[in-house]
Amino acid sequence: MAPAATGEEDTPMRLSSYTSSAKSSSIYASVLHGPRDLRLETKTIEAPGSGELQIAVRKTGICGSDVSYYKKFANGDLCACHPLSLGHESAGEVVAIGPQVDGFRIGDRVALEVGVACGQCGICRKGRYNLCKKLRFRSSAKSYPHYQGTLQERINHPAVWCHKLPDHISYDAAALLEPLSVAIHAMNRAQPVPGSTALVIGAGTVGLLTAAMARQSGCTAVTITDIDAGRVNYAIAKGFATHGYVINRSFGSGASTPGSGSLTPSSVFSTASQFDGAKSAAAEIFAASHPADEFILDEDEDGFDVTFECTGKEVSMHTSLYATKPGGKVIMVGMGTPIQTLPLSVAHLREIDILGIFRYANTYATGIRMLCSQKRGAAGSFPNLDDMVTHRFKGLDKAQGAFELASRTSDDDGNLVLKVVIEA
Repeated sequence: MAPAATGEEDTPMRLSSYTSSAKSSSIYASVLHGPRDLRLETKTIEAPGSGELQIAVRKTGICGSDVSYYKKFANGDLCACHPLSLGHESAGEVVAIGPQVDGFRIGDRVALEVGVACGQCGICRKGRYNLCKKLRFRSSAKSYPHYQGTLQERINHPAVWCHKLPDHISYDAAALLEPLSVAIHAMNRAQPVPGSTALVIGAGTVGLLTAAMARQSGCTAVTITDIDAGRVNYAIAKGFATHGYVINRSFGSGASTPGSGSLTPSSVFSTASQFDGAKSAAAEIFAASHPADEFILDEDEDGFDVTFECTGKEVSMHTSLYATKPGGKVIMVGMGTPIQTLPLSVAHLREIDILGIFRYANTYATGIRMLCSQKRGAAGSFPNLDDMVTHRFKGLDKAQGAFELASRTSDDDGNLVLKVVIEA
């Protein structure tokens, strides 16, 4: 199980102001009933149970998976079966403490790790609790009944999955500890050696944080790509990456694996053309990362040491394989097209390792330490996560507008949309 990350000694246990006879109370919650059918509802919340904290949710960031549920009432193969509160990038304040809870006080500020594993199975005991078969994840339709998300005024949450925060970390930054955890987990899987070169495909929140983590992990050159020039420019200007490349929006459009799973002569030709396009894109990205007048080692002429694919798109996976040098690694970070046709011989003959990641495990303490380094002004400290929040909506009744904006890359004034946050 993941303990609360405090960086301080545990404080004495404080008994909850609630007792077993405490009355329930009413709260507001944003609830999705179908595609774009978001409603503000009143629901009942009980006193926190054994091992639980009651958290007043202060900030929730909107994730790409949330937007998918909002638009389609589904995320990939996961279809919601009943009304679902969205939101899982969250932070808040402890307002009540259940029995059998140590180390927390009323008023403590916490980041929420919203994937709750059983803690008992073999995979949990190995520390890879993100792969637990019984794991429930807030705002996901994977488990039934669905584990309701954090777009509620208050929630009861297991104390062991609440991570205490120092006062100088804002609730905005604390909410972003969730996508930062994905980036940390990706780096733990990739294990780049100091001096490595890295390519990040996709400059959304996770892509940006993955690029920043690659730099923190010792990669001396980190290139980030996206179809949106604003995001690539932001990544360079804010120090998330050292190089950037804007992909042509028409690249890979309409390309997908045949739904039947069988290849007809025409689809073989289409797939071959798609591979050629990906190969050309990989060459262009590499050239943009290595100007003609820049010194380059012989061993670096064949591609990047590690590529992080953060879009989940099939054509991006093709590009990843062609862009990675022999003996390198491709890390599948983004979740998207579930069935893909890949040029596996490229990986096979060049011994490119393909590694998948699924969410994260044992990452929140690392993320909090990294945000603490910003206050100390440590050399090479992490980029400011507060700057990533480009738009804020106050009140759960504004959730509809927040989701509509989060599905875009620019607002009505042409400003970059990166991370949209809702304040309950």
